[in-house]
Amino acid sequence: MLNAAIVSVAGLGVAAVGGLSSAQTMEPEAVAGDERLDRKESVTRGRAVDFYTAVPAGHGDGKGLPVCLVMHGASSRPKAFRGLGFGRALTRAVEQGSPPFVLAGADGGRRGWRPHDGDDPQRMVYEEIPNWCAERGFDISRLAVWGWSMGGAGGLRLAETFRGFAKAVAAFSPAVEPGDDVFQGVDRLRHQPVGLWCGLDDRLLKNVHALQMALPLPPIAGGFSEGGHDMDYWKSVVPQAFQFVGGMLTRPDPSPTPSPTTG
Repeated sequence: MLNAAIVSVAGLGVAAVGGLSSAQTMEPEAVAGDERLDRKESVTRGRAVDFYTAVPAGHGDGKGLPVCLVMHGASSRPKAFRGLGFGRALTRAVEQGSPPFVLAGADGGRRGWRPHDGDDPQRMVYEEIPNWCAERGFDISRLAVWGWSMGGAGGLRLAETFRGFAKAVAAFSPAVEPGDDVFQGVDRLRHQPVGLWCGLDDRLLKNVHALQMALPLPPIAGGFSEGGHDMDYWKSVVPQAFQFVGGMLTRPDPSPTPSPTTG
């Protein structure tokens, strides 16, 4: 089992506390940087969608920063992200040592980030959101994925479908069960850095434990701690996840193994 408190990733200590409210941290409230909610026409979804971005305070409009793609659960959509404190939490993570990055997420509907009747939110994440980010000058050569509940499952499924697309996947309480498509494709995560979190009172805890055991390599971040399948728990582990994501987005790609020489 993963340690329930912290895991050190890419030379960064993953803090057990970090910054969604001053009450949680006993520190002054972090301030959000450039935080926006725009409307974008999504061809893959066949409709206009809300598109949220957040840049940590002190980093201007975020040009040149890598991106963490946000895949929401069934209840909290991009319109709610500002109120949930995601922008402030991002600033706090950077203040506590995470390399800076941008959050970017669009509304994927309620069907589990799967294609349905011409509506393909997974394709939107893979194709359209990176393009929208590039228009803002963000560095889309370095992408990570973070999601909770159905978005956690959606992030893992995205990484299985498009191997090498993301430098890291942070999954909170992913809505998975043994035998589903995420479990069936789990071997495709062999070279994918994964962070996996779940509350000890979560109804999906047994399934998430099974997923941890099914992964071809253990998660390199995450843990199991007090909490349920709700935003209170997910916000409590956001600081750990943001430290993990920031570290992985700035980790150098491994050097190719030299070919043996002859002669």
